[in-house]
Amino acid sequence: MRHGQRLVLGAALGDCVHVAGLLGFLRLAEQTGYRTRFLGPAVPVDRLLEAVEQEQPDLVAVSYRLGPVAATQLLRQLEEEVKARRIAARFVFGGTPEVAEVARRIPLFDAVFSGKEPLEEIVAFLRGETAEALELRHADTLVERIAQQYPHPLIRHHFGLPTVEDTVKGAEQIARAQVLDVLSLGPDQNAQECFFRPEEQDPSQDGAGGVPIRKPEDLQRIWAATRCGNYPLVRCYSGTRDLIRMAEVLVRTIHNAWCAVPLFWYNVLDARSTRPLREAISENQACMAWHARHGIPVEVNESHHWSLRDAPDSVAVAAAFLAAYNAKKQGVRHYVAQFMFNTPPGTSVAMDLAKMLAKIDLIEQLVDSEFTVFRQVRAGLASFPADMHLAKGHLGSTTLVGMMLKPHILHVVGYCEGDHAARPEDVIESCLIARGAIRHALLGLPDMVSIPEIARRRDQLKRDALLILQTIKQLAPNGVEDPWTDPETLARAVESGLLDAPHLKGNPHACGRVVTRMVDGMCVAVDEETGMPLSEEQRIARLDLGSHTGRRR
Repeated sequence: MRHGQRLVLGAALGDCVHVAGLLGFLRLAEQTGYRTRFLGPAVPVDRLLEAVEQEQPDLVAVSYRLGPVAATQLLRQLEEEVKARRIAARFVFGGTPEVAEVARRIPLFDAVFSGKEPLEEIVAFLRGETAEALELRHADTLVERIAQQYPHPLIRHHFGLPTVEDTVKGAEQIARAQVLDVLSLGPDQNAQECFFRPEEQDPSQDGAGGVPIRKPEDLQRIWAATRCGNYPLVRCYSGTRDLIRMAEVLVRTIHNAWCAVPLFWYNVLDARSTRPLREAISENQACMAWHARHGIPVEVNESHHWSLRDAPDSVAVAAAFLAAYNAKKQGVRHYVAQFMFNTPPGTSVAMDLAKMLAKIDLIEQLVDSEFTVFRQVRAGLASFPADMHLAKGHLGSTTLVGMMLKPHILHVVGYCEGDHAARPEDVIESCLIARGAIRHALLGLPDMVSIPEIARRRDQLKRDALLILQTIKQLAPNGVEDPWTDPETLARAVESGLLDAPHLKGNPHACGRVVTRMVDGMCVAVDEETGMPLSEEQRIARLDLGSHTGRRR
C-alpha cells in the first residue's frame, strides 16, 4: 500500500472533550501524507474499537486529558478490549504530561506524546523513522538544515557560562532538550581579543561576558557535548583580532556553522580591540573572503551596531546594504542578514517593520544565482525588561513580529538577559516560548507591506539610504573603482559623519556630531538646538564633506 493511502483514525476517549491537541496531530499526519478520520470528542471505548474494526486504520490516535486516576482505568480497559478483539492496529497516545506518564506504562502504545516533544520528533514517528534515522536527518550544515525545516525557522540561542566546565555541561543539557538548532557560543572578551596573545589577557576579566576559551581543546569539548539530542549546529563569533587564525580554529574544532564578522566594528570605534579603523575594515573583508573560499556562510553583523548606538534609521539601512554588498564582493555565496528589532528602544512595531523591509529591499536586490540571502531575526538585547514575567511576554511578542519577515533563522534572546546571562534552563525555556509564538505565526500573519504607514516609511528610508550610499562615492580618492568596498572611502564616511551615531561623540576616530531622537516610533536626526527633525538631505548638507576627500588618518 502506498504511503499516501495510509489512514489515521483519531478520537478523544471516554468523557474527554478536549480535542485541540489531537486535531493538531491529525493535521501533521495529513501533511506527512496520511488520510485521517476524526471520530470526535468523548468517544466510548466500544465505539472506537468498532470503528477500528470497520475502517482498518494503520494508526489509531487517542487522547485523554482529564487526570491520571481516571486515565489509568480507561486506558487499561482499552488495552484489554484490543487484546480481546485481536485488533492489530498500532496505537499512539496524546495527553497532558501527567496522563502521558500513565500511558507510557501501558504496552499498547507505540508512542506517547505529552505536548513537550519537538515537532520534528512527531513528524519522524509519522514517517516511521527510528531514533537512529532521526539523528541522521539532522543536517550538519546551515544551508541543508534550513532546507529541511523552512518555513519553520532554525532556532538559535547565545550561550556561554563563566567556566568551560559549566559551559560543556550546559551545552549537553541544551542539546538533549532538542529545543534549538544552533548553539551560538559567547566567548569572554579575553578570548575574543587575545586568544592568540595570552600575555595580553587580563586575568581579572576571565569569564566576563562569556566562556573563557583559552585553547582549541576547550572548543572541542563543547562541540563533543552537543553530539546528542538533535545535534545542534554550533557557531561562534569571529573574534576582534587575528580573525583568520581564529576562523581556522573555529572550523577545525566546532565546525563553525557560519561566520559572523562586522564591517566597521570591533576596533577603536567600539574599543573591542585596538585595531585602527582602516585596518579593521580590511581585515574584516579578508575574513569574509576566507570563509567564502571555504564555502562557509557569512553574516556581517553590522547594521544593528549603528542602531545600538542610536544612529538614525537611515544610517542603519545604508549600513545593512553595505554589509551585504561587501560580503558579495568578497565571494560569499550564502549570506545571513540579521534584523535586530526593538533597536533603539522605543522603536514602534510599525516603524521597526518599515526599517527591516527597507533593508530587505536593498539587500535582496543583490540576490542572483551566486548570492543567496537568509533572513535572521531577533529581539534587541537592551529592550528586555528586568521583570521576568514582563520579559517572557516581550520575547513572545517580538518573536511573533519577527515572523512577519518569514525568517530562515530566529535568534532567540533569553528572556532573562535583563537580569542575568542565560543558564541552560533559561535557554531551554526561552526557546520553548519562541516555539509557541512560531507555531501561532505559521498559521498565518497579516501582510504588513500593504499597510500605508509602513509602506511610506519603508520607501522614505530606501531613498535616504540611497542618498547616503551615493554620497559615499564622493569621498572616494581618485582612481578607486568601487568606493563601497574601499577601506579608505568607508573610513572617510565614518570620520566625516556621513555614517554617524550619537554614542560616537568624543571618539577621536569618528565624528559623533549627529543628534537623534525617537519621533513617532522612528529614530531620526534632529537639530541640536531646536530638537526639530532633519531630513537626510539637511543632515548631509550640514557636514563638511569636502575636508575629508583628500584626508587620511
